[in-house]
Amino acid sequence: MSKTSTGLEKHVASGLCYVFGWLSGLVFLLVEKENKEVRFHAMQSIIVFGGFNVLNIALSISLVGIPLIPILGVVALVLWVLLMVKGFQGEQYKLPIAGDLAEKWIGQIKI
Repeated sequence: MSKTSTGLEKHVASGLCYVFGWLSGLVFLLVEKENKEVRFHAMQSIIVFGGFNVLNIALSISLVGIPLIPILGVVALVLWVLLMVKGFQGEQYKLPIAGDLAEKWIGQIKI
């Protein structure tokens, strides 16, 4: 297994990008400078779970949206588990829209 600039194995760092949602994604995006796979997982985590947070806030403001919050929570939970498992397995699992954006944006962000 290959190590990343964080000193972690690539598959461990990839899985950890999802553990605390967009927050752990942000940490790994800022810390990991070299490994593109880990940076991909970090960016995908930021996009997916940041998007869920924004959507959750928007739905909670509207009385019509409040009943949708539990459904959104279940979808977020399923994606969270799926992405963590795939990350810890070392698989670069790419979600349809968020994965495309993550691939595009990691090449543009120089931190």
